[in-house]
Amino acid sequence: MSGERKTIAAYVLLTISGLLYVALGYATPRQNFTQLLLLFAGCFAVYVYIINIRFKLWHGIAAAVLFRLLLLFATPQLSDDYFRFVWDGRLLAAGVNPYLYLPSHFVQQGATIVSGITDSLFLQLNSPDYYSVYPPLSQAVFWLSVKLSPECIAGSVVIMRVILLLAEVLNMLLLLRLLRKTGLPDGYVLLYALNPLVILELTGNLHFEALMISFVLLGLYQLFYHRPVWAGCAFGLAVGVKLLPLLFLPLVWRKLGHRQFFYFAVALGLTLLVISFPLINAEVIGHIASSLDLYFRKFEFNASIYYVLRWIGIQFTGYNQIAFIGPLLSIVTLVLVLWMAAVIKLGSVKRLIGYMGAALTVYLLLTTTVHPWYLTTLVALTAASLFRFAIAWSGLAILSFSAYRTPTYFEDTALITLEYTLMLLWLLVELYLYRQRRQHANLK
Repeated sequence: MSGERKTIAAYVLLTISGLLYVALGYATPRQNFTQLLLLFAGCFAVYVYIINIRFKLWHGIAAAVLFRLLLLFATPQLSDDYFRFVWDGRLLAAGVNPYLYLPSHFVQQGATIVSGITDSLFLQLNSPDYYSVYPPLSQAVFWLSVKLSPECIAGSVVIMRVILLLAEVLNMLLLLRLLRKTGLPDGYVLLYALNPLVILELTGNLHFEALMISFVLLGLYQLFYHRPVWAGCAFGLAVGVKLLPLLFLPLVWRKLGHRQFFYFAVALGLTLLVISFPLINAEVIGHIASSLDLYFRKFEFNASIYYVLRWIGIQFTGYNQIAFIGPLLSIVTLVLVLWMAAVIKLGSVKRLIGYMGAALTVYLLLTTTVHPWYLTTLVALTAASLFRFAIAWSGLAILSFSAYRTPTYFEDTALITLEYTLMLLWLLVELYLYRQRRQHANLK
């Protein structure tokens, strides 16, 4: 097919893809797995076509922004986390610290009445027996969405989505800058910008990884200019959205060295202190720690190595050993990341980005819970590399939504096995090819 025909085909396919996103955002509940799978597969097929032709960069970015705008007024279909966002935001708007109380506290007889905190909203929460674990900067967005739309959940959703959409535009621009700094093609930005999982999970389903990724990329960009203080501030803001960037700190230390990392860490700590000061105290830290402990000891979804260990544990003991295996795998993850930081030379920011992706991959393979949106950060990091296993994984992760076909959330072991088998095979092939390329380069 000639270049002109490929371009015309691309515009036609992008138009079709836009219609598919509308159907996914407005008319595809997660219970309807067959419809979800078919529509997502269509979007992903178009995505693969676009990233494999020489499509005009800014036209691709414009399409990426348009797809997100199409979802602006949609009710999140694949996640119900937004009810807790609104719950916490309404508490903050009423001057109540959301970290201090379990949601069940406010529906007890004689409980303090808080505007907007109702029994109907409580029944929508997917974690009513857990203290809030959303960091302060996320809480600020929840508060703003409620202040601007005090009584309407749909209004709060739109406000949060606008903020995340703006963050996504910033992500594309920052990633483009990083690609130019690392000497990689500008077109790699479309690996993230047009990724269907990224579009649906971040903008469509209101996951705050979008904002966290913005600050992580901003911090990495500052490191290119040897600005550890500004990079530390950016990483502090990232941790203020999600705790995940803490995983990368040993690698940043390895890259910067003791002295520069000291400035980085002080800036990060002070940034966290400033944004957390109004809400955090010893009692709140205890509540957050208890919820995180329960997360590693109780929650499980779409895991890989953990499910194998769980099966082995059941064979020996007759019951699920998650309370032991979950924390153990967390320790193993920490040890492996520290080992990477100790033995690997990170002479450039490009290598730092690559090993941040490696550390995140280790975490995702060892954790007990891998919701599809967890992969969006990995897609962003690996877009600035030659590895594409995260792209494949982002397409396969849709299989995990098979668990929602029934009210009991029963996972399909065969589909989860298929997801990880194909992804790991892809990863192993890429690692082999990467090693071969390095050996070939060393012969020159």
